Amino acid sequence: MKNLDELAKIRDKAKERMAERESGGGGETALLVGMATCGIAAGARPVMMTLIDEVAKAGAENVKVLQTGCIGICQFEPVVEVVAPGKEKVTYVHMDIEKAKRIIEEHIIGGNPVSEYTIGAVI
Repeated sequence: MKNLDELAKIRDKAKERMAERESGGGGETALLVGMATCGIAAGARPVMMTLIDEVAKAGAENVKVLQTGCIGICQFEPVVEVVAPGKEKVTYVHMDIEKAKRIIEEHIIGGNPVSEYTIGAVI
């Protein structure tokens, strides 16, 4: 980076990526896995890998599994947020491999959020 114009371009590109992630990826559903230190320590990595595998098995081309930083609710890790265009964000907490498989089957493929795994069910 040699000048302010280059810095502005980097900033603008980062803002575009963040807006895409928050909006569900331009028509795609985004599964955001909290992969900050607390998420990783709580087991987010195997959850993320399971989500990736299950999305691929289901052939869900309109679904992206993305990692994100701190979501801010460490006591509920591992956390997965489902952001789908035109729908409210769904936050799943205390995730594990079996829950991740069920989320893909029932919510992502079937269209029915698994309410007992949401943050609203535990607080």
